[in-house]
Amino acid sequence: MKLFFGEIFPEVKINDEEQTHISKVLRMREGEEIFVTDGKGNLAKGNLIFEGKRVLIETTEIRENLANFPTQIHIAIAPTKNIDRIEFFLEKATEMAVSEITLIQTEKTERKNLNIEKLRKQSVSASKQSLRFHFPIVNDLTKFSDFVKSLDPETTFVAHCNENLERIDLREIESKKNMTFLIGPEGDFSDREIQLLAERGIKAVSLGNQRLRTETAGVFVAAWNYSQMM
Repeated sequence: MKLFFGEIFPEVKINDEEQTHISKVLRMREGEEIFVTDGKGNLAKGNLIFEGKRVLIETTEIRENLANFPTQIHIAIAPTKNIDRIEFFLEKATEMAVSEITLIQTEKTERKNLNIEKLRKQSVSASKQSLRFHFPIVNDLTKFSDFVKSLDPETTFVAHCNENLERIDLREIESKKNMTFLIGPEGDFSDREIQLLAERGIKAVSLGNQRLRTETAGVFVAAWNYSQMM
């Protein structure tokens, strides 16, 4: 399946950047079969048409409201100092069905600025590679104090490294339809942040005996959730 991003309604239209990719990079030919998704669960099938510099699709089939993943998992993660690592996480989390990602600014977060639009484009690219028709939401950088205000303690968990505090083994958690996991920065969440989460009734989880890097912890949680859906 040659999958591209675009609009489905009110008419099927291939994204401008995708049009350039099709004609200039892939050098596809008129009549080739392609698929277009809007990332919202809709999919169009058709054949390529070239009109000058424009790349169009002659639609032969539209499928609406395709099934989404049974678990909607939201990972809130502190961006790493090395941006390549958070980009790696974003790509793998997208491939493993994470539905929403929020980059959170904690007390120990070293990176204060992010190119969110670039991250969103990378998420779209990973979605197409893995044939996702529901793209994940990538939220703006959000302050930790703001993010925790709306959390549901029944479906939210925090992964931290403080061995002196009670933590549940991740394998003991029962998968729910909607779940949120918080992953801290290099240096972990501060004691004050961990205490704030505990006061809100948010349970802590352990990801094993090894200390994982931020992006590795995020990928680990994504893989755990993905395995629950198989």
